[in-house]
Amino acid sequence: MSDSILNPNVTRRRFLQATGAAGALGAAGLGLDLGGGLSTLTKAHAQPAGAAGGETVITKSFCHQCPARCGIDVYTTNGRVHAIYGTLDNPLTQGKLCPKGHYGVYLLYDPDRFKSPMKRTNPKKGRDEDPKFVPISWDEALGIVAGRLNALREKNESHRFAIITGRGWGASDVGILGDFGKLYGTPNFNLGHSSICSDASETVKHIMDGHHAYSAYDYPNTNYLLVFGAGFLESFRPFTGNMVAWGQMRTKSPKTRVTVVDVHVNTTGTAADRLLLIKPGTDGALALAMGHVILTEGLWDRAFAGDFTDPALKFEAGKEIDPNTFNEKWVSGLAEWWNVVLKDCTPEWAEKITTIDAADIRTVAMDFGSTKPAVALFERGASAHTNGVYNGMAIHALNALTGNMFAKGGLRGYQMKTAWAKPDVKAEEFMDDYAKAPERKKPRLDGAKTEKWPLAKNMIQEIAINQLKGDPYKMDTILFYMTGPIFSAPDCKKWEEALRQVYVIDTSAYPGETSVFADLILPDHHYLERLQVADTYPFQGYPISMIRTPAVKPLYDTKVFGDTIIEIGKRIKGPTGEYYKRLGNTENLIRMLCKGFEEKPGDNGVKDFESFKAKGVWYRKPYAFLQKDGEFYEWDGKGYDKHLTPEEVKQKVMPTATGKFEVKVTELEHYAEYVAKRLGIAPERAPFPQWIEPRHPGGGDLHFVSPKLAGQAEGRSANLPHVSAIIQPTQGGKRNVFLEIHPETAKKRGIGDGDRVRIKNDVGQIEAIARHFNGIRPDTVALPMIHGHWAQGRWAKGRSPTASTNEVTANVSEPISGLAVFHSGKVFVEKI
Repeated sequence: MSDSILNPNVTRRRFLQATGAAGALGAAGLGLDLGGGLSTLTKAHAQPAGAAGGETVITKSFCHQCPARCGIDVYTTNGRVHAIYGTLDNPLTQGKLCPKGHYGVYLLYDPDRFKSPMKRTNPKKGRDEDPKFVPISWDEALGIVAGRLNALREKNESHRFAIITGRGWGASDVGILGDFGKLYGTPNFNLGHSSICSDASETVKHIMDGHHAYSAYDYPNTNYLLVFGAGFLESFRPFTGNMVAWGQMRTKSPKTRVTVVDVHVNTTGTAADRLLLIKPGTDGALALAMGHVILTEGLWDRAFAGDFTDPALKFEAGKEIDPNTFNEKWVSGLAEWWNVVLKDCTPEWAEKITTIDAADIRTVAMDFGSTKPAVALFERGASAHTNGVYNGMAIHALNALTGNMFAKGGLRGYQMKTAWAKPDVKAEEFMDDYAKAPERKKPRLDGAKTEKWPLAKNMIQEIAINQLKGDPYKMDTILFYMTGPIFSAPDCKKWEEALRQVYVIDTSAYPGETSVFADLILPDHHYLERLQVADTYPFQGYPISMIRTPAVKPLYDTKVFGDTIIEIGKRIKGPTGEYYKRLGNTENLIRMLCKGFEEKPGDNGVKDFESFKAKGVWYRKPYAFLQKDGEFYEWDGKGYDKHLTPEEVKQKVMPTATGKFEVKVTELEHYAEYVAKRLGIAPERAPFPQWIEPRHPGGGDLHFVSPKLAGQAEGRSANLPHVSAIIQPTQGGKRNVFLEIHPETAKKRGIGDGDRVRIKNDVGQIEAIARHFNGIRPDTVALPMIHGHWAQGRWAKGRSPTASTNEVTANVSEPISGLAVFHSGKVFVEKI
């Protein structure tokens, strides 16, 4: 085994040390010591081979392969996991599981897993530098971290420690970081990845209907599904639930009709009734034209949106209405929106922007407006552009115009909170003078919530730039949890420069690009080895929470992330250390939280920690609120019989400034000058959904998009060979993924089907294999972001493309939400 997963020139012994393979050999009976008396054999649990007739144990857990958190049954025989299935009595899974759900077994026994804590011994950092990791004990590793953190605190520099996070599962991992930051004294306690995920869609919902969250849609009861730039059958949340819902929608009577708006043919588009191939970044113009048709054709829902005082009045193209003649119901600012924007947004106007025929726009609008109930949803295909929030606002407004907000078969609502109890140990009681001092009020490293990004929740893509500039200060130590921006952030090579300047702690269970630059490895358990809880992502809106119970003992000397943070906390001097000693560990925390189930038991009988482990899920049906015929009702235990007053709707259902769905957005009125300056519009137009021309960075001549695929699994599937065998179904990608390019576009550039090509722009360049595809727009190329890893593991290397798609993705962000505009860049493509 001469190859290293981190460096091709490393020695065999260094490979064994760096990956912990020596410990695996020791566990097999060779007794190999890594030097200094540190052998992973002393901490690993040898896993026996399965034997015929062995006892099989079924453990309740939840999946790790996407945000959905599907409930799973994990089958273990003789201490070895051999199968994973969807939990039958879990409302989200219903006994089903998508193909990704089975990856857990392969990842558990991945030979490239880190086997123990390790520290770097080579001070040089770079892609071609061997970190020369050596195994150390957990006591030494935690002592190193605490030593650095205590030293920073003693110098009044605790703000120079940051934790950068990706998938936060819940109260026992990322959920504990708020108290850690408060007690230790850093504003950088949880710099999340949401700004390279889906922040624009959450922002749209927040400013229009009051919920900074993902929507819960009532798919089984809808009769029309309109999908803008969301891979419903590839990667939209929750994936297993979507596939189950698809079967229900497409087999019920009446059959749910589906229209997809995208830039290329994907699995969802193939299965839809109608596919509109739209010019990238122009989804908002299409939605505005649809809204125009719905109003001019009299298809809006009068009971929800409002109506004219005189039945003879109507919306006419190009003509303003007297706002005093229109009585609003639950849509605030509709008359003003018509006058300022919508009256001129005809299908013919939109055709020039989107390249979609006006007749098709009118047909889709008429179908959507005349079909009840219906759902309009969107994701990054529409929102990952410099005009993304305004695109999303125009799309989301369609749900309000047609009365499908909080309605059966429409946008059902938002995920309600679980009945967790508050922990017995309160962090506020352990804050010392240092933590309380005004000096702790430092700006965040990522710039979110500052004058530059006042409305952004996170700005992870700004961290490397800010570190290099020292703005607002230089970091000393950064800990990473479940995120790898050195591969997945735009202009990702900037992270290589930034991470040379700081002490890097990586908590991944696996090697990756981050670990090459790491100074310390604190490996997490595999998820089938963890005790962990999480609330679900949107499903039907009623509260659902899952628990992961270890299906096997940890194979290696690893530690669940929550306990790693708690153990670091115990070593911080002063009251902080006392707090974490009182807290103990994540199991103690979870037991405290579960006391809330005593007062509010789940519908499945879950009432405490033990019953939670046995069932794997707690939930309480149904969703609390329903809008029907323009009236709001609350579930009273038997039915939706409690009528809500407007004041109660504002408090419980739509907590906006007006208590209504806002198409004249109050929050954007407050930030009108900022929005006007960043987007080049008049301040008085800022509050309204409108068309804004997107900016396309990169300097190329072809739009470049990097869609997700159904086989992608939280970034780890590139190192699973059996996943690569089915990774790009529309193109036949096996082992490699292909650059989709229209035959006419390829011909003009002399590019044959299967030719190797160079993709380049102002940001950088990568290489890939071209695949002629009539199902993509001639002005666009698509390359899935999954391959191109240079340090993720032995099976991830040597595939096409040669590097991350983000090496040609400019670091430009949508100015309101802060979302990175992954789908707005341009590139040149040339034959090599």
